[in-house]
Amino acid sequence: MLSMTLTFAENENVNSVNNAEAYNLSVNIDRLSKALGLEDDLKEAVAEIHKTFCAEMVFATQYDKEERDARVNAAIKKDLGYMNYLLNPEQYRKYVMLLNATMSNRGLK
Repeated sequence: MLSMTLTFAENENVNSVNNAEAYNLSVNIDRLSKALGLEDDLKEAVAEIHKTFCAEMVFATQYDKEERDARVNAAIKKDLGYMNYLLNPEQYRKYVMLLNATMSNRGLK
């Protein structure tokens, strides 16, 4: 019985680690800026916004599912609001597409 409990606890820890890793949405800013065609000054602003977004996403993993979902949605909404302000319509459209693809690939959507 003890070995079954330990195995279950170990699997829970592995699932928690995998779950937390899925919420780490860090990307290579150089590649992102190239994909979006960003100038250097805009690249720096996008990097700062993305850094904050990633921190909020990882922070959300500390909560239960309901609160985590609310925090993730708030982080996404804030990130998209900032990016919409900074990027032109074409860049923003590409950014949303890349964010959606990344989240889908991580199993978050």
